[in-house]
Amino acid sequence: MLTRRAVLKLTRRAAAVGLAGAYLTQARAALAEVDLALVLAIDCSFSVDAGEFRLQMQGLGEAFRRPEIKRAVRTGPRQRIAVAALQWSDLNSQRVVVPWAVLAGDADADELGGILSRTPRRLAEGGTSIASALLFSAGLFASGPSASRRVIDISSDGRNNVGPPVWQVRDRVVAQGISINGLVILNEWPTLDIYFENQVVGGDGHFVVSVNDYRDYGEAIYRKLLKEITGPGIA
Repeated sequence: MLTRRAVLKLTRRAAAVGLAGAYLTQARAALAEVDLALVLAIDCSFSVDAGEFRLQMQGLGEAFRRPEIKRAVRTGPRQRIAVAALQWSDLNSQRVVVPWAVLAGDADADELGGILSRTPRRLAEGGTSIASALLFSAGLFASGPSASRRVIDISSDGRNNVGPPVWQVRDRVVAQGISINGLVILNEWPTLDIYFENQVVGGDGHFVVSVNDYRDYGEAIYRKLLKEITGPGIA
């Protein structure tokens, strides 16, 4: 049986080379049940330039290193969560950049934060297929640890413009017991938050956080992660 530290090393190695499949079976066998399995779906479509992408990754990395996030992980019954991250854009453009990693202590959160902050863009720019990103994200839970809650955390500054109707995919994903939360950047679509409320998010305790531009992303993703980790019903 792999130790928790060995699992984190496996996920770090997989992220470094951009390949998850060779390690996921070993990692899954070693992971005990967690309070939350969380998929971070990161927008890499045409509307996200290099600077905006970097703000996303730095914001995510810094959030996991904050003491409030570490404390939130410790408040759960099992005191551990699992996190995976993917980049997405077009219909067939989704790529896992951080395979499942279990956070069961402050050092794990710091290590994941560092990995996220350093992760480069691994997808060419493309259209905005939120529907395909949700389907791909939902499929990742089969290779992750058993969890009391399963959540997809999707960020975007645009609407679904390729692939199946996003509300249909949303309903399919939610029917599997998965919640979908959204972080929307309003620089392209001022009413994107309403679109996400109606078309994208769903499931127990679902919510949308909105910001005016990417400069506010870091604080918003911190607040969003804190709410997701602590669970529904927490302000």
